[in-house]
Amino acid sequence: MRAPVIKILVADDHTLFRQGVIRLLEDHKDYDVIAEAENGKDLIDKYFIHCPDIVLTDIAMPNLTGIQAVEEIIKRDRNIKALFLSMYDSEEYVYQVIKSGGKGLVNKNILDEELLLAINRVANGENYFGKNWNQLSLNNLIQDYEKRYNLETKNIVDLNFREEQILQMIIEGSTSKDIAEKMLLSKKTIDYYRSNLLRKFDIKTQTELIKCGIKYFSGKKNAKIKQYD
Repeated sequence: MRAPVIKILVADDHTLFRQGVIRLLEDHKDYDVIAEAENGKDLIDKYFIHCPDIVLTDIAMPNLTGIQAVEEIIKRDRNIKALFLSMYDSEEYVYQVIKSGGKGLVNKNILDEELLLAINRVANGENYFGKNWNQLSLNNLIQDYEKRYNLETKNIVDLNFREEQILQMIIEGSTSKDIAEKMLLSKKTIDYYRSNLLRKFDIKTQTELIKCGIKYFSGKKNAKIKQYD
């Protein structure tokens, strides 16, 4: 007897990548892409309209990240099955996905066959974080990071409202020029804020800032995307 078709919602703010994933899935009879979303808020709305079997989502998206969107959905539907696709798949990201309630994380550069494998695993109620992870190593990762976070909460970075706005847009992939235009500020001012964020987190690179930003917002239970004014 043939297995039922898996209904999928695909969420990614990059149209070309999103459409590429959809075309790949449409070439297989076992999958039915019933909806697509281009940001976190859109993902939440489409999820409750279409009720997919699995959500395939990017992490860094505007109007709520993929992680924040899944956290919001899980408050109303604890049965959500979310598989994250991202350019970042380090231990930090694996932990954040697990903490959000996600069932898997794979790198956007994986082969098509592994993506289909990951979708099938998650749709069947399993976890999938790549070939290098099993349940024991995931459990060890969770224990390790929980210990780290318990220690780090004593020295949590304190950001003001404006810094949180800018940090959120940096996570979404916005450049200093993009942020300046949205906030009606000069690029020089945004660069100053960006430098100040690096200083506060005691880091040096954009990649580290994105990681710290995701960690920062995940540690704030009521964190919301800030409105641009």
